[in-house]
Amino acid sequence: MNPAEALETPETRTPEELPGVITRLFKGVVYAEADEKIWQSLIGLASQIRDYVAVLGLDLILDESEGYAFLKSREDPDGDLPRLIARRQLTFNVSLLLALLRARMLEFDTNSSELRLIMTEQDIADMVSVFLPESSNEARILDQLGANIKKVVELGFLRKMRGQAGTYEVARILKAYVDAQWLEEFDARLADYRASLTGASAEATEGDGK
Repeated sequence: MNPAEALETPETRTPEELPGVITRLFKGVVYAEADEKIWQSLIGLASQIRDYVAVLGLDLILDESEGYAFLKSREDPDGDLPRLIARRQLTFNVSLLLALLRARMLEFDTNSSELRLIMTEQDIADMVSVFLPESSNEARILDQLGANIKKVVELGFLRKMRGQAGTYEVARILKAYVDAQWLEEFDARLADYRASLTGASAEATEGDGK
C-alpha cells in the first residue's frame, strides 16, 4: 500500500460527489423529493460542504425533516465579502403575499396533521382581500394577484399542482426564508402601506366628486 494512501481517511479524502453537489446548490434549492441522488450525497457530505462554502462567505441551510437545502450569504455589515448569492428585490405586494402565506402555513401546522398545504387561487384571493383595508383600490390590487402568484411560483414558494388548474402547494421552504425577523421588518412597513392605500382611496373619491 502506498504510504500516502495509508494516511488518508474518509474525512481527509475529497469525495467525487462534492463538486457536483456544490455546483447544484449554486443553481438553487435542492429538494429531497425532486433529486434523491443529489440529496443523499448532500446529506453525507454536509459537513464538508459547510466548510467549503464558508470560505466563500456562505452558509448551508439544511432541513432534513422538511427535505430542502440551499446556500445563503452570511451577514456582512461591513460589506467585505463578495455577494455570490443574489439578493432578490421584491415588490411590496409580493412581500405581502409571502407574509400571508407564511402566516397561513403556521396556522396550518398548528391545526392540521397533514404535511402539504394546498391552496387554490380563490383561497389566496380570499386571504389577501380579507387582509387589505376597504378601499377603491382593492379591485385593482386583486387584479394584480395573478402576476404576484406567478412571481411567487418563480421564486419557488408556490408549486403548481399537476392536473389541477389554479391549485398550488405552499412550499415548506418558505419557513426558512420568511422568519420572525423578516416578518417583524415587514410589519414595520405594513402600517405605511395601509396608510398609502387609504390616502390614495381618499384622493380618488375626492377626484370623482369634482
